Amino acid sequence: MLRLYRWPSDDWHGIGAEMPSEIIWADLLNGTDEEKQFVERLLGIRIPSEDSLSEIEASSRLIFDRGTLYLSSPAVRVTEANEAEITPVGFVIGPHVLVTVRFAELPIFDDIGKRVGSDDSLENGMCVFVSLLEAMIDRGADVLEHLGAKVDQLSRGVFKGGLVRTQRPVRSSRRMREALENVGELAERLAKARDVLLGVGRIAAFAGDVGSEWITASSKKRLEAVSKDVVSLSDYETRLSDKIQLLLDAVLGFINIQQNELFKILTIVSVVGVPPTIMVGIWGMNFKHMPELDWSFGYPLAWLAVIASGVLPLIWFKRRGWFE
Repeated sequence: MLRLYRWPSDDWHGIGAEMPSEIIWADLLNGTDEEKQFVERLLGIRIPSEDSLSEIEASSRLIFDRGTLYLSSPAVRVTEANEAEITPVGFVIGPHVLVTVRFAELPIFDDIGKRVGSDDSLENGMCVFVSLLEAMIDRGADVLEHLGAKVDQLSRGVFKGGLVRTQRPVRSSRRMREALENVGELAERLAKARDVLLGVGRIAAFAGDVGSEWITASSKKRLEAVSKDVVSLSDYETRLSDKIQLLLDAVLGFINIQQNELFKILTIVSVVGVPPTIMVGIWGMNFKHMPELDWSFGYPLAWLAVIASGVLPLIWFKRRGWFE
């Protein structure tokens, strides 16, 4: 789909051989080959493919060719299953018109599109591009704040005994598994937010440094502000990443502690059970001459010896603090 902003409609079939001066933004959302060829013919540019926009090297994401900027950055889209996915976004910026190439619905593009019709400060495509970057930064800040709140909530549950405050090992294991899954989910979302911030910071710095005469001083200042915002958000992201790593280490540490407790219980059971087993095994042998068989008090003495051999190790473990 091709959307033409500041044009009465999205019907481009009646447009002649030149792009009308009123149009400052052409948005290609899963554009067809016909729509791409139309934009390329009128603006004398090339529309990048999804594969080229997905490349990670800087030489493919930051290009200045014949007075036109070819930029790409990852963005995050939310699926119907409420899962975040990375999708590439391309920006082709000329002296007057901005062309965006994307393959997923992104709310910030719709929000800026609504502003184009009423905001006179959006004079050209570069102004729209800067506004899109600012919106992406605002969205990234909101995501980091949300993740920060989630990390704090999970941290309180981990360090205030919420994982092990139960007498049932099965329930505690389930809580630890859930905590580990939550830590992994937070780390994954934070990594995607970091990718978006790095991408926005790179294209903002590159667009501000190319030095083309059609990039106004106000746009350069706004691009510098975007770069500074990226730096501050990156510092906050680093702090969140450190907290998530701490939570991961803590959860794994609690899992090890629980495993040690189970091994301790098994050790006590095995040690307590060995002496009675030995005694019962000895008195259960079928030897012809066993003096204990002729004793009148042999049977109760055997019981007393078996019980004492099991109780004495328990007393020893108790005095050593193994039951605390």
